[in-house]
Amino acid sequence: MSWGTELWDQFDNLEKHTQWGIDVLEKYIKFVKERTEIELSYAKQLRNLSKKYQPKKNSKEEEEYRYTSTRAFLATLNEMNDYAGQHEVISENMTSLITGELTRYVQELKQERKSHFHDGRKAQQHIETCWKQLEASKRRFERDCKEADRAQQYFEKMDADINVTKADVEKARQQAQLRHQMAEDSKAEYSSTLQKFNSEQHDHYYTHIPNIFQKIQEMEERRIVRIGESMKTFAEVDRQVIPIIGKCLDEITKAAESIDHKNDSQLVIEAFKSGFEPPGDIDFEDFTQPMKRTVSESSLSNSRGDGKSEPKFGGKSKGKLWPFIKKNKLMSLLTSPHQPPPPPPASASPSAVPNGPQSPKQQKEPLSHRFNEFMTSKPKIHCFRSLKRGGAGPEDFSNLPPEQRRKKLQQKVDELNKDIQKEMDQRDALTKMKDVYIKNPQMGDAASVDHRLAELGQNIEKLRLEVQKFEGWLAEVEGRLPMRTEQARRQSGLYEAQNTSAVNSCAQDRESPDGSYTEEQSQETEMKVPATDFDDEFDDEEPLPTIGTCKALYTFEGQNEGTISVAEGEMLYVIEEDKGDGWTRIRRNEDEEGYVPTSYVEVYLDKNAKDS
Repeated sequence: MSWGTELWDQFDNLEKHTQWGIDVLEKYIKFVKERTEIELSYAKQLRNLSKKYQPKKNSKEEEEYRYTSTRAFLATLNEMNDYAGQHEVISENMTSLITGELTRYVQELKQERKSHFHDGRKAQQHIETCWKQLEASKRRFERDCKEADRAQQYFEKMDADINVTKADVEKARQQAQLRHQMAEDSKAEYSSTLQKFNSEQHDHYYTHIPNIFQKIQEMEERRIVRIGESMKTFAEVDRQVIPIIGKCLDEITKAAESIDHKNDSQLVIEAFKSGFEPPGDIDFEDFTQPMKRTVSESSLSNSRGDGKSEPKFGGKSKGKLWPFIKKNKLMSLLTSPHQPPPPPPASASPSAVPNGPQSPKQQKEPLSHRFNEFMTSKPKIHCFRSLKRGGAGPEDFSNLPPEQRRKKLQQKVDELNKDIQKEMDQRDALTKMKDVYIKNPQMGDAASVDHRLAELGQNIEKLRLEVQKFEGWLAEVEGRLPMRTEQARRQSGLYEAQNTSAVNSCAQDRESPDGSYTEEQSQETEMKVPATDFDDEFDDEEPLPTIGTCKALYTFEGQNEGTISVAEGEMLYVIEEDKGDGWTRIRRNEDEEGYVPTSYVEVYLDKNAKDS
């Protein structure tokens, strides 16, 4: 089966067919190229998707990834990133092994095809030239034969005519002989040309054209084999990454199987456990005995200086309904102004400044009603959070519940120990360097590292003191965490009820400038918390930091609880901005602070305070 013998007369069709084969090859190259672009686009989208859901550094999301379910999700994101990498490998391999190779092969194939068909056209032109020569020789032979025949007839006519001279007859005879000789020569030439053409034609159709067509057939067969090999490579490139993709999927499955719901539940406990005991039973309040009721309602205003406290408060209660409020913040909560601030005076003279009207007296409600409202009112918790806006928490984390405080302290101790280890490693490295300098002075001056070694020693000593300080606080907290007795729980619950009732009786329907509850104006006497360890816990509370300064535009006489009197032109410190209720909290010195109407002062906030 050879194109040279079977398709000897199909030169034009073979030319069209081979061109079609090249077009098919180029179409396949275009297909593979588009496939690589799809793989790259898919990989890019997978990477963007994985990056989109990755936790941001130094954000709250990082804390969420301590749970097994979120860690499994993070592992899935990482595996999807690797999964995308395999699709990039597919694209790269297809580009290098298929697209690039076939593109070069197509160029070579076009050159080879052009060369073969050029040889075929050349052979056809040669046989056509031989054919034309044969036709020319044949026509010349035919013409000479006809001329010789006419010359012979003319001679015979002249020879038969008696009126013609002998010379004319001889001339006609010679002309006839000449024509016969020319005819013989044309015949010989025609015979020679015919033999030559037949030889050329035989070589053309049985040698040259078969050889050319055989080369074209081999070229076409190589093209078919090559496109088949490319298709195998196309599948093999995918097959090579299947094991790695399978590993990615196995890792995702493994991450999913590692999810431990019990462990996540325990982490929730560790994250939010306060360490407080549930409140004990509340004592029955007998309202049929007026004296007992009076004592119950005024229990929060007992003076610590009296040295007399109810026996039921003898336990070391922490006042669990106020776990996040410092003492000075609590007293500020009870003494903040309630009524709206007075408008600024019409004139700038001090005599024209009106004092704010006193808030109307409000009738006290039963203690049980105040206690229930305090326990069920949602804004109370917001009140606790708002009190923390005055500045950063204390160094010993005493503003946190016991369990959370213990975790923070332990975390701080671990961080300090890591810092100590880093400093010690640096010191050891410098010590070795100094020894090398001592042994080989040409490498460096040993005295040059003494200053740095002294600094490291001082840093290590400071860090160790810090560790001792935090370990002391940690030991204090861990000593308080064990479960208390039932009697202590009952005492704690009773203290909580009375403390809450007393505070709530003063804070009902009042809001300070930051949205927290404040005392009623009807409570004219200063309220004091019973002398318990709750007070001692916060005696050393640092004052709120200043966030700017202000200048009094008008004189204001603070006659209400929680306000402070200022004189026109006086410069004071701002410790809390106006939260939208018209009051600004200021400080004159360490012992004098309170609220003034915002319209009475011109505030100059520090830049850092504005940024925050």
